[in-house]
Amino acid sequence: MNLLVLCTDTFRADYLGCYGNDWIQTPYLDRLAAEGVRFNDFYGEGLPTLPARRVFYTGRRIFPFRYVPQKSDQVQLPGWHPLFDEDITLAEWLSERGYVTGLISDLYHMMKPGKNFHRGFQSWQWIRGQETDPLVPTRADDLDLSRYLRPETPPDAPVRRMTAQYLNNRAWWKSEADHYAAQVMRAAADWMKNYGHKKPWMLWVESFDPHEPWDAPAEFVDKYCPHYDGRELIWAPAFTRDCTPEEFARIKAHYAGECSHVDKWCGYVLDTLDATGLRDDTLVVFTSDHGCMMGEQGEIHKGTDRVRIQVSRCPLLIRHPDAAFAGKVVNGFIQHHDLMPTLLTLLGEPVPARCNGENFWTLVTGERSGGLRDTVITAFGWYASVRTKDWNYHTAWATPPHGRVRPPELYDRRADPEELVNVIDQHPDVARELQARLDEVLRDRTTLGSMGDAETPAAVPGVKW
Repeated sequence: MNLLVLCTDTFRADYLGCYGNDWIQTPYLDRLAAEGVRFNDFYGEGLPTLPARRVFYTGRRIFPFRYVPQKSDQVQLPGWHPLFDEDITLAEWLSERGYVTGLISDLYHMMKPGKNFHRGFQSWQWIRGQETDPLVPTRADDLDLSRYLRPETPPDAPVRRMTAQYLNNRAWWKSEADHYAAQVMRAAADWMKNYGHKKPWMLWVESFDPHEPWDAPAEFVDKYCPHYDGRELIWAPAFTRDCTPEEFARIKAHYAGECSHVDKWCGYVLDTLDATGLRDDTLVVFTSDHGCMMGEQGEIHKGTDRVRIQVSRCPLLIRHPDAAFAGKVVNGFIQHHDLMPTLLTLLGEPVPARCNGENFWTLVTGERSGGLRDTVITAFGWYASVRTKDWNYHTAWATPPHGRVRPPELYDRRADPEELVNVIDQHPDVARELQARLDEVLRDRTTLGSMGDAETPAAVPGVKW
């Protein structure tokens, strides 16, 4: 059996129709859900982009993170570093077992010097130009950015450089088919046409969209915000208070439009799979690394101190060639590190001992119920979420370099499933219990070779509680 993984960046689960969204059009992924299995409680383990890929690619949880500052990388976060030499990636493992393995990606962070996330893939293609990838030499003051920035934006604001770089990278586009998601999915379809006969194979497809900058094709964004005649804030501010209601409506429409655009081109890949006669022998996966805030609590974007449901819950759809599982919905906690051992089991392959995720397909077959665990921890930078069926406790797990820490928060998931109202003052006993669970994990995982990524306790300096 072959394996096709469509992995997106910053795709919120609840922005798919199959997860209950009634205003964003995602017909192709909704069809995939109807033909496969939808998992309702799939959460990240280590966020954001690169830590999540480390977990996906190795089947190994990495919290607590090791903090390894990366030279020449503007992102400085725990877990944001290359793969370890001792890691065993899904691509390496399958390549050793006779699979033809390919990677198609426009996720430029994984291709930065030294990051080595293409390791193990026999073939790989990098679609360049996303976000601030320095594809085209750029000076911010060479471009008129008035359409994309608010007038009060300072001359030295990083958003000027970021916007200018991105606009130069995409200056050659002529149609919706030139957008990055379309480029990635067309390359993926071509890979299957060229190499799909070389069975068995595994193709991992990385679409950076719908990640920022939110720059949906006109026909998609206008669908959700027609008759707009204002600035296109493709690099949105961090808070809704920093833009007008009309500007925020347009930002939200751009994100929704990107979701629909990605859906369309995922559909193109799936149609190609059918047209090449590979559908009946291919396991298909759609997922994402995390979501983002889109106005909840007045916040826009993801962030280290925003590890609530909008950011940490991810879509997961898996279509097995066996149609007996079509339309099944699975509840219960599973996480990113569970994906690799599950896929290997479905392919009939052994699981590396270094993987510490679990096979969750037993939840599909009914051999097990209620999820793999009753508590999930999702960490992003210096903050972590400790989630149970009833509660989400959100706190700093280590002191960031700048020393500022957002106070802990607690959300009652029974009364407040969207996690919008902090009730920590009303339930201090619950907060203490969940803090104790987090402390126990930090104690148990602070040696290399344990469940986490940290090398010594000193690598994860604890916050004084």
